[in-house]
Amino acid sequence: MPISRLSESITGARRILDTAKFPTMIVGHVGDGNFHAVLLIDPQDAEEMAEAERLNERIVRLALSMDGTCTGEHGVGLHKMGFLEEEAGEDAIDLMRRIKRALDPDDILNPGKIFRLP
Repeated sequence: MPISRLSESITGARRILDTAKFPTMIVGHVGDGNFHAVLLIDPQDAEEMAEAERLNERIVRLALSMDGTCTGEHGVGLHKMGFLEEEAGEDAIDLMRRIKRALDPDDILNPGKIFRLP
């Protein structure tokens, strides 16, 4: 998150999390613009899982609307691949795929964790 929008984004994320039916918190190293939402859910409870996904989507969309990113230092991962496409655009993702193929032609380095290779 750009530091100039950090306070606003944390306040917005807190408002989103305050709607949860389960415990949540925000932690982070905000000096570099990174914070993390922690949602304490029962992974066996389908309703909690669905609500957690909805809350996550709202927070990511908030970050993107403030010129932030869908991800930080932890990488993209399975849940944010779609957001990366939205954030970076198809041309940038295509370039990333070409670089990945050039450096990792057998797709053995963290396969399927940033984007899918066609």
